[in-house]
Amino acid sequence: MTEGRIASTIVRPSEMDWVPSRFPGIATKTLYQDEATGRFTALFRWDPGAELPDHIHVELEQSFILEGSLVDEDGEVTAGNYVSRPAGSRHVARAPNGALVLAFFLRPNVFVAEDGAGEEMPGAGSPR
Repeated sequence: MTEGRIASTIVRPSEMDWVPSRFPGIATKTLYQDEATGRFTALFRWDPGAELPDHIHVELEQSFILEGSLVDEDGEVTAGNYVSRPAGSRHVARAPNGALVLAFFLRPNVFVAEDGAGEEMPGAGSPR
């Protein structure tokens, strides 16, 4: 290694275990996380019928659908396609047939309770 060089970080998701979230049927593999800023990159595996409840994107979220699809009131995003959700956007996301998603977050999502109160999730968007 050259002096002063900053090394890359190599992650091998195939060697990682899926971590179940608190939401049934959704599991994650964290690829990158910066606790100080809230930045977070992860693979999300959604079982058929899984749902991520009402939440607000505090900052930009970007997702690339590797397998299956995600559905919300804006439509269906299928495998091989990309979706970005701007800061302040709010929705419920579903995977009727399951999905594998690579997602990038700048800050944690805030999940909206039935009483309208928000709860920031740890892990910058991870539904843990």
